[in-house]
Amino acid sequence: MNVIIITGASSGIGREFALQMDPCFTNIDEFWLVARSREKLKETADLLRHKTRIFAMDITKDAQLERLEDTIMEKNAVVRMLINSAGYGIMGSFEGQDREEALGMIRLNCEALTNLTHRMIPYMRRGSRILQMASSAAFVPQPDFAVYAATKSYVLSFSRALEKELKEKGIYVTSICPGPVRTPFFDIAEKTGSTLAIKKLTFVSPKRVAALALRDSYYRHSLSVCSFPIRAFAVLTKLTPHEILLDAMVFLKKRGLY
Repeated sequence: MNVIIITGASSGIGREFALQMDPCFTNIDEFWLVARSREKLKETADLLRHKTRIFAMDITKDAQLERLEDTIMEKNAVVRMLINSAGYGIMGSFEGQDREEALGMIRLNCEALTNLTHRMIPYMRRGSRILQMASSAAFVPQPDFAVYAATKSYVLSFSRALEKELKEKGIYVTSICPGPVRTPFFDIAEKTGSTLAIKKLTFVSPKRVAALALRDSYYRHSLSVCSFPIRAFAVLTKLTPHEILLDAMVFLKKRGLY
């Protein structure tokens, strides 16, 4: 049995991946959709023509990931694609954030992603693919988005190294680094802060991010960066010392532009 596993499949980019792949991936037997809300997963599953299997779980809980792995062994499944799309961010000063929410970002964005990736690789075969949801926030530290940016920097660094490790096995890893995306992500992120003017100019749709990521994965690209402004930002962060960029962010923040 060939399966695709998508975390964060109940909404946003994760849901969009399922919708876009459903009519195209005819060699896949089942889509395995993972998120905490069974009801929202059911809504996604009802839109798909493929047979689906719903895993309503908290992937930060090791015992629940064991249940997913047990199902793979029971069904003798081959993981043809793993899409780690689950994650969240909280804006605002680190000092003012709820400690458990800040630690939760690390558990979900970093630890759970690493745990699930490590568990799934043994069930992959040549030609399998891993898509990891990083962010353009990974390119440079971000004041008032400090923990989130740090978690995504981890995802990018980990995934790019993993891409080199797995290439000889024919397993391909793509790191996805969009800028701001119009998803429910900001319903959580803006509880203690806000996305300001200059960032709002770079918003893109989850449909566009998912389509480019799938294309980049198909062509075995290690990095997928959506939209010209964010690609330009990526170049800027390589050419400019981060201390200068950080000072510029603080300057813009004080004037309500960042």
